[in-house]
Amino acid sequence: MKLPIYLDNHATTPMDPRVLEAMTPYFLEKFGNAASSSHSFGWDARSGVEAARNQVAALIGAKPNEIIFTSGATESDNLAVKGAAWALREKGNHIITCATEHKAVLDSCAHLQKEGFRITILPVDRYGQVHAEQVKEAVEPRTILVSLMAANNEVGTLHPLADIGRLCRERGIFFHSDATQMIGRLPFDVNAFHLDMAALTAHKFYGPKGAGAIYVREKVNLAPLMDGGGHERGMRSGTMNVPGIVGLGKACELARLEVVNEAPRLAALRDRLREGIFSKLDRIYLNGHPTERLPGNLNVSFGEVDGQSLTMGLDQIAVSSGAACSSALAKPSHVLEAIGVSDELAESTLRFGVGRFNTEEEIDYTIGRVVETVGQLRELAIK
Repeated sequence: MKLPIYLDNHATTPMDPRVLEAMTPYFLEKFGNAASSSHSFGWDARSGVEAARNQVAALIGAKPNEIIFTSGATESDNLAVKGAAWALREKGNHIITCATEHKAVLDSCAHLQKEGFRITILPVDRYGQVHAEQVKEAVEPRTILVSLMAANNEVGTLHPLADIGRLCRERGIFFHSDATQMIGRLPFDVNAFHLDMAALTAHKFYGPKGAGAIYVREKVNLAPLMDGGGHERGMRSGTMNVPGIVGLGKACELARLEVVNEAPRLAALRDRLREGIFSKLDRIYLNGHPTERLPGNLNVSFGEVDGQSLTMGLDQIAVSSGAACSSALAKPSHVLEAIGVSDELAESTLRFGVGRFNTEEEIDYTIGRVVETVGQLRELAIK
């Protein structure tokens, strides 16, 4: 076993070597401009992009022309929320989301609120879920969009997308999901969830950073964030990141072929980690839904332990004390706050993210280090 151990796979994942292998020719040999070049270099690049479009579509049950390539999930979420709002401004001005969304959605909604849109932020239950009945009660005649993430990036909780999506479809309301954490980790079908838009990014499932996509259902048109050459159905202008897109496609292909076996394996490793820690320590608390959660996610609050000291004590294990995109903020996680975790416990919370390349040996080492470190810190606190 090699140290340090990486258990922060919700923040980002290491690239699968098979993805790098697929990308390499598009850096060195097939380097043409996929959008505008009318020669063999451009044609080769364009062929790689369209192959990737098919691979992404196949993973999520979409049509290839429903896949719009972006720089990642943050851009995709911005395009979905702002693009839908601007396109539907004449129809209505009311948007529904929830308190545990990623900042890419919450901050997009805050931006729209300054433009005169009305935003309803639904509370979640103690597990972090929003239910269809809540959405039903919040819907108004001028509601144009519901945006709810598929799986929470901190506590791993899954929302009941199919029920909520069915409700939105019946009422003619656009339904968007930030599916960044779920796509590639669990089976995902845009039609089963009745989605109009869904965001994803390659680096959450062993692909490159800076390459993502948004599913936009056929006949749905979004106002673009950027003006330019009118690429990607007019929704996303700009020269394409061909190697990144090819890497995204390959990561999607691998996920489609392997997720059925990989998800149970990761869940087993997560459960091994959970049982090992919870059987040896008291005054610790699981955050998120006990069963309806991502297979590799374990989010735990450790009572009567200084959070900073705990993180320092686990210096050979890469874990997160909060969402990676919010880690620069000094205040407690807005997700933990929304599910009722106290500020004191939030500061001593760790998010473990088990991934494709983790082993039982690494899990067992982590259990030992966590138990030992928490015990030592509690003893010091008593003295």
